[in-house]
Amino acid sequence: MLLKFTKMHGAGNDFVVVDLISQHYKLRPRDVRLLADRHFGVGCDQVLVVEAPSNPQVDFGYRIYNADGNEVEQCGNGARCFARFVLEKKLTNKRVISVETAAGVIELRMRNRQDVEVNMGVPEFEPDAIPFRAAARACSYPLRTDGKTVEVGVLSMGNPHAVLRVESTADAPVAELGPLLEAHPDFPRRVNVGFMQVVSEHAIRLRVFERGVGETLACGTGACAAAVYGITRGWLRDVVTVELPGGKLSISWAGQGQPVIMTGPTAVVFEGSIRI
Repeated sequence: MLLKFTKMHGAGNDFVVVDLISQHYKLRPRDVRLLADRHFGVGCDQVLVVEAPSNPQVDFGYRIYNADGNEVEQCGNGARCFARFVLEKKLTNKRVISVETAAGVIELRMRNRQDVEVNMGVPEFEPDAIPFRAAARACSYPLRTDGKTVEVGVLSMGNPHAVLRVESTADAPVAELGPLLEAHPDFPRRVNVGFMQVVSEHAIRLRVFERGVGETLACGTGACAAAVYGITRGWLRDVVTVELPGGKLSISWAGQGQPVIMTGPTAVVFEGSIRI
């Protein structure tokens, strides 16, 4: 089959977006790996799929696959690109859309042609729901790996995150520690690992090692998780600018029980088709 796609990115976190409403096909893990392959396919961090929703009260279904072919629950940068895609492809004329993900329903709001605001939902801290193996909920947890113990904040933004505070993201051991923590036995579904440098009460720098992908130029849910963790520790205030290698995101969170709001850019790189 000749499959049409659009290559997009949000702050450098790049995606292949596939409309499976007008095209009738079921992606297999090997198809995802081909699309994501930067040498033999199109190349991306994640493949995003637009589908009809199972709930008639929701506008679209949204499925996310990491480059390794595994489906994941949530992707914030992808959600922004998703909103721009369905609007520009005239799959909807709404400026505010509701989208069904594996982690629940989220709301996407087009601020202008490029910037999208996403209601990412309420963060989850209970270990069983993340999922994370811990005796009880805590503000941070010691994790031992490779003979060292590191302190991490652990929470879910629809997908699991571990956040470490570092003195400098430039010197953070992302390549060494990221894979070890991603596969740590206390995370039964693996985990995304964020390395956060606090710049001020309203600004952080962040690098993220994403499960099934590796380090990416940006991670929307990772930005949300880092900001939330910093706010719970008292290091940050309720509105935070997150500087990632690929660009900046704005995150706001009013506190326990409240949803996280993320705003950031989108970009269309090119369109094409590939035989799968």
